[in-house]
Amino acid sequence: MQLEDVYKLYMNDLYRYLFSLSKDHYVAEDLVQEAFYRAYMALEDYEIINIKAWLFKVAYHAFIDHQRKNKRIIIEEERYENIEANQKTPERRILEKESLRLLLKDLNNLQEKEKHAVLLCDLHELQYREAADILEIKLNTLKSHLFRGRKKLVTRVKERMSKDEG
Repeated sequence: MQLEDVYKLYMNDLYRYLFSLSKDHYVAEDLVQEAFYRAYMALEDYEIINIKAWLFKVAYHAFIDHQRKNKRIIIEEERYENIEANQKTPERRILEKESLRLLLKDLNNLQEKEKHAVLLCDLHELQYREAADILEIKLNTLKSHLFRGRKKLVTRVKERMSKDEG
């Protein structure tokens, strides 16, 4: 498969993943370009079996390098203006946007490894082994982070729902 085909196939997935980590459209775009640049540079040296998982690993490392360079995480909840608008009612879009904002807020309250595990496995539907390889942790460790992250998210959602009812 040519890199151009891989780019067309996975560019949006990588962008969404990197946007969910960086919370910044421009940073996510830059990191996607960085990930594909790194992929282009390394593609000849490796025989890659699962290109999607490998690209997510490259993107994850590009994000980590970016974080180390900047030494801070910028979290801005107001940057969710570019959610895809389908043929839905304005009320439905507002509710979905608010739900996504609350979910991302809850995700940002998780520990880093839990957050990454939930994003990779649940939002981007990678297999556990692939996510563990991307995060460079053992499979059981990933499962523990995923379990704790999911449990914390469910607890926060339930707390928010009980507050809304009360």
